[in-house]
Amino acid sequence: MATLLRMPEPAAGATSAVVSEWPIAENSPYSVNAAIVVIETEKASIEIEAESDGVLLKRLVAAGTEVDVGAPIALLGAPGERPENVEALLAELGATAPPAPPATSSAQPAAPPAPSAAASPAQPAAALNGQAAPVTEEPPAESTSARVFASPLARRLARQGGLAIDQIAGTGPGGRILRRDVEEALARASRPAPTPTPAPVTATPSGEYEDIPHSRIRRAIATRLVASKQTTPHFYVRGTARAEQLLAVRAQLNQPGSPKISVNDLVVKAVARAHRLVPEMNTIWTPDAVRRFTHVDVAVAVATDTGLVTPVLRAVDTMPITAVAETTRRHAESARTGRLRQNDLEGGTVSVTNLGMYGTEEFTAIINPPHSSILSVGAARTEPVVENGTVVAGTTIRFVLSVDHRPIDGTVAARWMAEFLALIENPVRILA
Repeated sequence: MATLLRMPEPAAGATSAVVSEWPIAENSPYSVNAAIVVIETEKASIEIEAESDGVLLKRLVAAGTEVDVGAPIALLGAPGERPENVEALLAELGATAPPAPPATSSAQPAAPPAPSAAASPAQPAAALNGQAAPVTEEPPAESTSARVFASPLARRLARQGGLAIDQIAGTGPGGRILRRDVEEALARASRPAPTPTPAPVTATPSGEYEDIPHSRIRRAIATRLVASKQTTPHFYVRGTARAEQLLAVRAQLNQPGSPKISVNDLVVKAVARAHRLVPEMNTIWTPDAVRRFTHVDVAVAVATDTGLVTPVLRAVDTMPITAVAETTRRHAESARTGRLRQNDLEGGTVSVTNLGMYGTEEFTAIINPPHSSILSVGAARTEPVVENGTVVAGTTIRFVLSVDHRPIDGTVAARWMAEFLALIENPVRILA
């Protein structure tokens, strides 16, 4: 029996999302857990998977369209289902099919618009089942021999940026112009033109700059972190640990043929172990209570081209170190290719962010709500240390724990840091 696929709520409080890609063609079958559609939120691209086998009978919105949560986006059928009248079936379900593109005639080309006429805005489609429907594609502003296919969002961005939509190369299905294509074109257009002479420039003229349009992820990062600093009372606990044994254990684990373990994998496992030793840290603040969790879920910061995301590793306290390494690698790859699921970004009480690979000695990070803490990891460095009253060369790592003072007191964070540093300096306990 045919059903409507509606835009899911990708995150609590979300009101809309963008249909980014349709991996499955119309009238094509799919299997359970196959990705039917890819949607884009402020955090990431999310694959919406099929709950059972079926066939995609009709797409109700085009790629690149922003759609309200709950609005129909596709008509799905049972395996082998081929309805004779899709439009009648949609009407029966309370939805409508998208209007067909206007036919073009080679015998009578369209007359060009009057010089003073402005491009008319896109007209809204009929409401879908009580929800505000996505708008249809607007007609081209000038007559062309071939129609330019572009999402309404891409057209609006191009118009606002003063770009001709037919001058932008599309990367969507069938050459369709998507939001990212317009953003790249705007970025290229905003770059200063090369100087016509080969004379070296000794100083940058005052006032030259380049505007890089905000991505949805970058806007979300800004909003969340500003809110975190404004509403979360941060305090910071710093600690330094000797790292020789940690590096030696890592070298032993990374024998030929074994899964590669990073220093960060061991740190993540140590964080989970320390949370079990100090369970008061494994909490978050809610309006009505301090919520304490049974298992330790740890978020790991991953840098992508569009911004920082923090996929969550589940029950790290029960995972072997090889599973921590493999799950982290899988999440990092999904983050960089835009294939994280919304569930991958939710939950957890603590984040780990590591800038040690860039040689950063020490830094403080902003807590990622609703987490109650975030651990900043610096570089392993050789520096003078005191050992049995003698100054010797030692390898150390500096850590800074940013803590939400609402659910966690300073003494609790201090106890946690002491346990954590002891684990780093005695890494066999991390693997126990």
